[in-house]
Amino acid sequence: MRGLLGFWIGWRFYRARQANGFISFISFASTAGIALGVAVLIIVLSAMNGFERELEQRFLGVVPHGELIGAAEPLHSWPDIVKSAQVIPGIEGAAPFIRIEGLVQKPGGFQGLAVTGIDTRLEPDVSVIRDFMSPQAWDSLATDSNNIVLGASLAAKLGLKVGDLLSLYVPSVSNGEASRLGSAKSHRFVVSGTFKLGGELEQTNAYIPMAYAAKLLNMGDTVTGVRIKTANVFQAPALIRELGFKQDQYLYMSDWTRTQGHLYQDIQLVRVVMYLVLALVIAVACFNIVSTLVMAVRDKAAEIAILMTMGVRRGAIMTIFMVQGALNGVLGCLLGGAAGVLIALNLSAIARGIEQLFSVKLLAADIYFIDFLPSRLESSDVLIVLSMAMVMSLIATIYPALKASRILPAQALSGR
Repeated sequence: MRGLLGFWIGWRFYRARQANGFISFISFASTAGIALGVAVLIIVLSAMNGFERELEQRFLGVVPHGELIGAAEPLHSWPDIVKSAQVIPGIEGAAPFIRIEGLVQKPGGFQGLAVTGIDTRLEPDVSVIRDFMSPQAWDSLATDSNNIVLGASLAAKLGLKVGDLLSLYVPSVSNGEASRLGSAKSHRFVVSGTFKLGGELEQTNAYIPMAYAAKLLNMGDTVTGVRIKTANVFQAPALIRELGFKQDQYLYMSDWTRTQGHLYQDIQLVRVVMYLVLALVIAVACFNIVSTLVMAVRDKAAEIAILMTMGVRRGAIMTIFMVQGALNGVLGCLLGGAAGVLIALNLSAIARGIEQLFSVKLLAADIYFIDFLPSRLESSDVLIVLSMAMVMSLIATIYPALKASRILPAQALSGR
């Protein structure tokens, strides 16, 4: 019982503290600050996790994890590269492609367009672009005709719909190489469908049948390069190098970290900055515990002195006030954790409700690669945030508890 005395008295003092209005208000402010910081930090981390998930599953599901491109000439032995990729652990698929860079005319000028010729039999091994277009649009890419599938936002900008003709201006080529004279040719395509992905990819990319692209560029059985998909996107640079070094032909080796890595770096930077800012918010709230306990020590100085004269040790006196501060931290963590988890689990629905209520768009699809606010709650994030808040709360109790344990009974009882 003697070991639990400090906890019991601390609980009694915590309840009695509500009688002092000002101390009660400061205590409420510290608890509310901790709860708010914990909740917001959980929500922000869940949103960052959601962006990472969408980046990996949605954006990097369409963007190739890596590419091997012929350096001096198109790839002649691309089937051998595909076979080589299949035996390397960590590589899930490989598919050939032919790339055409050109210009399309839009109101007020021209816009660059990257047209990719794909083989619909092998493309699903490296990309999920099929999931973002209609079955009719995908089937149109399996033919040997001048079909083209555009991004939905680009088609809207150009004023095109399915069945319309599109003129693409490309440099004159011979055997896959651009002419040095700088002349250009116009090729006409039939818009056979659109894909809706969001972001810059929807504005600057289009797909055509690979067989027609090869015929258009007089490439025969050669291709521009081979696209690679890896099981772990962060291992893509090493796996692409491993595959490239096994080939006899000179190749350019590229991976997603060179072309799209800035998106992942931006997400990580925002995560770190927000983590630090909100951790400081929790720290400020915890420092309010110091003010609360210092005033509680002054208010209970006589009671502390009486306890000391009755033989209560200084360690127990420290426990009394550390318990009071810890209770503030526990209550704030419980309230903030519950609110943060509840909001994080429903963040996408809440964002959609705000958009409908105020007629605003939080994320524009033509700017970002998604048009909704994603969320993925990780239990590890919740545990880290709650642990951090509790540790800060306990640290904040140390100084007032020490001050209480150093009270001199004689001075406290004499009123000096």
